[in-house]
Order: sequence, then C-alpha cells, then structure tokens
Amino acid sequence: MGAVSSDVYRVMTVCTGNICRSPIAEIVLRDRFEAAGLGDRVVVDSSGVSDEEHGNPVDRRARRVLAEHGYDTGDGHRAHQVTAAEVTGRDLLLPMTAHHARALRRLAARAGFDGDRSGRGPLGDGHHDGEGGPVIRMYRTFDPAAPQVRPGEGEHLLDVDDPWYGDMEGFELCLAEIEAGADGVVEFVRAELERAAARSA
Repeated sequence: MGAVSSDVYRVMTVCTGNICRSPIAEIVLRDRFEAAGLGDRVVVDSSGVSDEEHGNPVDRRARRVLAEHGYDTGDGHRAHQVTAAEVTGRDLLLPMTAHHARALRRLAARAGFDGDRSGRGPLGDGHHDGEGGPVIRMYRTFDPAAPQVRPGEGEHLLDVDDPWYGDMEGFELCLAEIEAGADGVVEFVRAELERAAARSA
C-alpha cells in the first residue's frame, strides 16, 4: 500500500493504548466518511504505540460518551500495538499527540520512508513521497480552531487531551476535539482521492 489507491484509502488513528482517543477518533471518522458518501472508499482503523492494553475493549467511559452523542460504541474492538507493516500499509496516519507522531515516524523510517520531525517533507506536510510513503499528520492540524504552530515547533500544542486520568468531563473534551477536526480530515481525504483519480484517468 502506501501510495494512494483510487479504489480504497486507508486511515489509521493512533494513541497510547488504543482504548480511548484512537478508537473514539476511528468511530467518529467512520461516521463522518459515511455521511460524506465515502464509506465505501475509505477504511478507518486504530492502534496504539504501546502494548499495555493489548486485547482490551474500548474504555467504558469512552463507550459512554460515544453512546451519549449518538455514535457506535466500538463493540468488538480489541486494542493492539501499531506495527511497521500497518504504518506502511496506510495512506494517512493520525497520531493523537506529538509523542505518538514521533513513534510513527520512527517506524516509518525503519521501513525505509524518510521524513523529518518538523512536519516538513513526506511524513508531515500532507503529501506522499516519491516512494509512496504514508502521510503522518497530527490529528488536530485539521481543526481550524486548534493552535497554529510552525512546522517543527510546539507540535505538542496540537495534542488531543488524554481523558484517561480524569472524569467524564475529560472524555467530553476529547470527543469535542476529535469532532472539531473530523470534517477537515474528510475533506483532505476527498481531495487525495480526487487527485488519485485524476492521475489514473
């Protein structure tokens, strides 16, 4: 995979343990792609940079906030750690924090796809490299209300808040941050699909 296919575009959301932020983002994005008429063209899944929650379901508080807002609750989800094959097999990787982005860039580099920490180049600027490498972009770069940071500076300002240590208010905030960027993700992917279709025409 790697290079955008005109048939299917693969998106992966990534957090720490794959039981809170990334499955919430996966579910919200899947819902938005369906609503945009792209459900049959875009596949969304999720993972974590750690194996600490391996095999666990979506956190009960995340399930609750999703249900309260009318979303699917992730029945059947089982947390797992992201692999190098998954990184290179996705078109777009959406890390929830700068820490997650660094982990993904290291995996991509080991697989032979180069990019720099600043966000410039094939792993940060929203464009594929000549080898068909994945795009790695902080999730909140798609939120117009998120802090504006220059490439490579203050990337942590775009972190999606971790709700794990708090109460339901933290999960509400997490969902709101994810929802705020979702339409931007959909439009980015739509444009990528249109460019792929034009190249193959």
